[in-house]
Amino acid sequence: MKQRKLIHLAAALGLALAPLAQAQDATAPATPLLHSMFQDHAVLQRDQPLRVWGRAEPGVQVQVEIAGKRARVRAGGDGYWEATLPAMKAGGPYVLTARAGQASQRVSDVMVGDVWLCSGQSNMELQVWRSLDARAELAGAGNDRIRLLTVPQVAQVEPQREFTQPVAWKPVDTESVRDFSAACYFFARELQKTVDVPMGLVNASWGGSKIQPWISADGLKALSWYDGELAVLDTYGKDELAGLGQWGSFWQDWWSRAAGSEAAEQPWTGEGGGWTPAPAQLGPWEHWGVPALAEYNGMVWYRTTVTLSEAQAAQDAVLELGPADEVDMTWVNGQAVGSTYGAGGGREYRLPPGLLKPGRNTVVVNVLDTYREGGLSGPASIHAVRLADGTRLQLDARWSYRIAPAGIAEPPRAPWQSAAGMTTLYNGMIAPLGRHGFKGALWYQGESNTGEPERYADLLRALRDDWRRQFGKDLGFLVVQLANYGPAPTRPTESGWAGVREAQRLVAAEDARSGLAVAIDIGDRYDIHPANKQQVGKRLARAARKAVYGERIAASGPVPRSAKREGEAVVVEFGDATGGLVAYSAEFPIGFELCGADAGSCQYARAEIRGERVALQASNAAQATRVRYCWADSPVCTLFDADGMPAGPFEIPVAPQAK
Repeated sequence: MKQRKLIHLAAALGLALAPLAQAQDATAPATPLLHSMFQDHAVLQRDQPLRVWGRAEPGVQVQVEIAGKRARVRAGGDGYWEATLPAMKAGGPYVLTARAGQASQRVSDVMVGDVWLCSGQSNMELQVWRSLDARAELAGAGNDRIRLLTVPQVAQVEPQREFTQPVAWKPVDTESVRDFSAACYFFARELQKTVDVPMGLVNASWGGSKIQPWISADGLKALSWYDGELAVLDTYGKDELAGLGQWGSFWQDWWSRAAGSEAAEQPWTGEGGGWTPAPAQLGPWEHWGVPALAEYNGMVWYRTTVTLSEAQAAQDAVLELGPADEVDMTWVNGQAVGSTYGAGGGREYRLPPGLLKPGRNTVVVNVLDTYREGGLSGPASIHAVRLADGTRLQLDARWSYRIAPAGIAEPPRAPWQSAAGMTTLYNGMIAPLGRHGFKGALWYQGESNTGEPERYADLLRALRDDWRRQFGKDLGFLVVQLANYGPAPTRPTESGWAGVREAQRLVAAEDARSGLAVAIDIGDRYDIHPANKQQVGKRLARAARKAVYGERIAASGPVPRSAKREGEAVVVEFGDATGGLVAYSAEFPIGFELCGADAGSCQYARAEIRGERVALQASNAAQATRVRYCWADSPVCTLFDADGMPAGPFEIPVAPQAK
C-alpha cells in the first residue's frame, strides 16, 4: 500500500506546537543500522530483555553489543531485524554498537533505567515554558540522568515502522526541556527522588486529539463501533478519491438517520429552503448579530457557487477554502470532496475529474464547532477554485447559511483526520516506537471526548490493552483525571466532563498496574490548559510509586469504598484518607449529591464528616439510589485528607438497606 503522510493542522484546544523536526546526530552513518530510538543519550529499560532493532541489507547477519553483552540475528528479506540482549540493571553510560557486514554504527552515552511514554492531548503537550513559574524552572533545569525524546506530530493512514522526521534523545538542560511536556518532565523529576535511576521520557502528544486516533486498527475493531469508518480508511489508503466517495455516503447516511424532520432534505446538494444570506466577511458566527448563533456550538451549513466556462470545467482543479473552526465536511455539486479537523489552517481539496460542469457549480460546507468561536473564515476572497492552468476563480455567489436542527448529535469524523480520526496517531506516532521497553505510560487526555462519555471507559481500556500488546503486558498505566474547567455549577447538572472523569476513575481502579492522578483542585476555571503541571507531575509520581513500584502508600487522595443508608442519612465510607478527612474553608464539605435512578433527580446534600465517613442528608435521601461527588464540568470540591490530597469526583450506588 502506498504510504502517504497526511496533511495535519494545529488542532482546536491545542497549543503552539513544538518544533516537529530535531537535528540528527552528525556522526550517524548515512544509512543507520539502528532504529532511530537508539541514538546518543538514549535510555533503555532496565530489568527486562533489551529489544534492539533496525534495518540492514536483506539476509545479512547483524551483531549488536552493549556492556559486553552480545546478540546475533539475520536481517529478513525486507531488511528488518530485531535482536534481544539480556536484561541489565540500571546504570551507564554505555556504548551500543551494531555491525552488519562492512557497515557499523556506534551509539554513545546510553543509560539503562526506566523509560516512560507520555501521551495525550494539549495538557500533556503543554511545554515547560508555559508552566507555573516557568522562568525559574528553566533556569534551574539540568539533569543528565533524565533524557528527553519528542515524537514528531505526524498522522498516517497505516502503521509506520520508522519516524518520518528526525528525532533525537537529549539530556535535560534549559534549552532541551523548554519545549518538552511539562507534566512528563515534572513527573520524572519527582519520581527520581524515590526511584534513583536514569529516566527516559518519550513525549508523543497532540493538542486537541481524541482518544480514537491513538488506538490501533485492531484495537478499535475489537470494539466493533467503528467498522464503517475503518473500512473507509482502508479504501482511502488505497485510493483517496474512492475513499472520499465512500465517506460521503457514510456521512450522508448518518445525517439521514440523525436529522429528524429534515432527514428527507439533502443540504449537501445546496437545494431546499431555509438558507439565509451570511455576512460578506464571514468569520465567527458568534459575531454575526444573530441571536440563535450568539453562543452556539453545533453545526452550520454554508452554501455558495462558482461559475465556469466549458474550457475551465474540463480542467483538473483544487477547491481552496480558508480555515474552518473546527471541522468541515465539504461537497461540490453534491459529491463529498474533503473533510478536515483543526482551526489552524486552510483546506485544499483535489476535485475528481468530471465533477465540475460548465455554468454554475454549487459548493456546500458543513462546519461543526464544539468550543468557543466557530465558523468559516473570511474574507470571501480566500475561497476559490484553482485550475490546472493556474487560474484562480473566487467562489462568486454570496454565501448563505442554515443552522442544523436542534439536538442533533455530533457527526462522525472522517477517519483519516489527524487528531479526530481513527488510528492515525497510533500509526504515525506510536507504531514507530516498535517494541521498545517502557516501564509505563502516562495518559493525559479526555477533554476532546467529553461529548461521548458513555464510550470513554471502553475506549480507555482498549488503549491500555492495545499498548500493552505492543510494549508488554506489565506496562504501567497512569491516567490524569480531567481537571476542573468552566463556570462553577449552581445546581446539580449532567456533565460530559464528569462522565469522562468517572470512566477514568473506574478504569484505573480495576487494574493493579494502573493509577489515577486526581486534578480536580488544580485546574483553571478560565483556561482549559492549567499551568500547575508541577502538582500534576507529583501526583503522577505518587500513583506510579503505588501501582508500578509496589510501595504501600495511598496512590492519590481519599477514595469512596461504599455508600449505604443509616437511619435517615446515606453514609459514604472512604479509604486511603491519610490522616483522616478534612473539609477546606468550612465545617462541612460541599459537592455531594443524592440521586434517584432518573436523570434530573439529583439534589445537593448536607454533608458531615464522621472520621473516615461522610453522612449525607437531603429531602430525597430515602429514595436515593446513588451518590455523586463533584459532578460538574468545574465543580467546587472541598473534601481532602490531612495530607492535602483531594477526594476525586465519583458516582457510586447506594447499597440496598438490609431487611
